[in-house]
Amino acid sequence: MSPRPSAPLVESAPAKINLTLRVLGRRSDGYHEIESLVAFADFGDRLRFSPGGALTLAVDGPTAVKAGDIDSNLVLKAAREIAARHDGLTLGAFRLDKRLPVAAGLGGGSADAAAALRLIARANGLTRDDPQLYAAARATGADVPVCLDPRPRIMRGIGDVLSKPLTLPALPAVLVNPGVAVATKEVFAGWASASTPSPKSEFAALGTLPTYEALLQFLLAQSNDLERPAIALAPVIADVVAALRDSAGCKMARMSGSGATCFALYASAGAAQKAAKALRGKFPNWWIRATVL
Repeated sequence: MSPRPSAPLVESAPAKINLTLRVLGRRSDGYHEIESLVAFADFGDRLRFSPGGALTLAVDGPTAVKAGDIDSNLVLKAAREIAARHDGLTLGAFRLDKRLPVAAGLGGGSADAAAALRLIARANGLTRDDPQLYAAARATGADVPVCLDPRPRIMRGIGDVLSKPLTLPALPAVLVNPGVAVATKEVFAGWASASTPSPKSEFAALGTLPTYEALLQFLLAQSNDLERPAIALAPVIADVVAALRDSAGCKMARMSGSGATCFALYASAGAAQKAAKALRGKFPNWWIRATVL
């Protein structure tokens, strides 16, 4: 009698939001040093893993058509990176339910890759603090390490230097993507041609347990240094930020990551849901999602 196959394992791959993003300068290797306070949404992609057999990936879901070539998907890259570091790992079949916009400044591909590493770790009895998991994440992509354990943190370096998890108050939010993709490399190139390095942020001013109001005031004093060069490439981003700022109850709005997704914060989940509904009525072709960070 053949052995019973293992039941599929499932991991969420939540959207990563850059609440702040400072570009501190360009390194000699061409990468940029950043400093960013990140949080994660209660919404994202979902990844299923059936251990055993050949390494494969199938992609479906609302945004699957824009997910690109499967062979270059970061899920497979992450699996190969961890397999190269641990002999004899059980791999298997992945199925990605793609819900997040692609090339949107939400770290979707990185979140998917991190979920793949967590699934392989679960299937093979690896601990979450296995140093090879982090090494595989870093080799897969700059945003993958912070997505391995998706909790609020400060990212530094090229995204690979992480603070301990932070305790932040819940942030009801609306995410909006206008349906355009902007290339991270081009956005950074635009920053380099028109900007000067930012000073480091005073994150210590937040304290260890900031209130909603204290965090909001801190965020209002910060910025996303990539917003201006991203708008130069895709002017509709400015329209999105303006629409969010004009929405009822909006406390602040800005672009996330290298764009084109933008976010706005609200005082309550109900206010965020009402704003999202109103925005859908005005902009039916935009991707709009109420969430909590």
